[in-house]
Amino acid sequence: MNPRTWLITGASSGLGRALAEYVLSQGDQAVLTASSTRATTELASRHPHTALALPLDVTDPRQREDGVRKAEEHFGGIDVLVNNAGIDFIGALEEQDEDDYRRLFEVNFFGAVALTRLVLPGMRARGRGIVVNVSSMDGLASLPANGYYSASKFALEGFTEALWQEIEPLGLNAMIIQPGSFRTGIEHRTKASGSPIDAYHATAGAFRSMMGGLTPEMFPGDPVRAAEAMYEAATSGQPRHWVVLGSDAHRRIDAKLTLLRAEFDAGREVALSTDFPGSAEHAVL
Repeated sequence: MNPRTWLITGASSGLGRALAEYVLSQGDQAVLTASSTRATTELASRHPHTALALPLDVTDPRQREDGVRKAEEHFGGIDVLVNNAGIDFIGALEEQDEDDYRRLFEVNFFGAVALTRLVLPGMRARGRGIVVNVSSMDGLASLPANGYYSASKFALEGFTEALWQEIEPLGLNAMIIQPGSFRTGIEHRTKASGSPIDAYHATAGAFRSMMGGLTPEMFPGDPVRAAEAMYEAATSGQPRHWVVLGSDAHRRIDAKLTLLRAEFDAGREVALSTDFPGSAEHAVL
């Protein structure tokens, strides 16, 4: 079987770096992208025939277009796009600065959307390919102080769910990865936004305070094991749509689904009562 070609964003650290190393260890080809190429160039130098390091700020339209074009020219096509690049700001919704949460959406959502749209023509032409969008447990279960980050991941999940329904009939696939807390050093890269408001001391404020005392032991996830799981999921003959990674993610998402089911069931009569009489059998969806 010919080696697959992966394009991985945010490949300089964290899950992106771990996945890049694993992909290359399996004999596949990888285009390693990040806004800074210092770490990706070092990794690519150890795999001169199968790795290509490119600068790619996912918010920069020219770098997005150049990155996809160079990847396709160098390796002949992209088989797996991994939209992994992401940033986070914490703070109550009322506290955070607009520039910060708009930047967060540009990286976490709009950058992934733009890259997906750029790789799809090549994937459609070859009749194969998969888009792997890295969400979070926060993409299904939101928390105080992390609302904008969660909203960006909720948006990415909605986009991806529609995407796989559109592209599976064409022989392509898409999936959502929902990681929990992994030891990637993210606690050092996550910044608070805006000025604290006393009224949120017990909710968002508690989260802000906790950020200052985090230790690696509080992050149960192993990036190396996650990379292997992501690789296996993306290369499966029948890719799943949702892949949860980490015991904390499994626990939090399970709690959210339980709560959602309880409220959904409790609201059944209200939902049915709001139709025109006798119209349910004619519903479009």
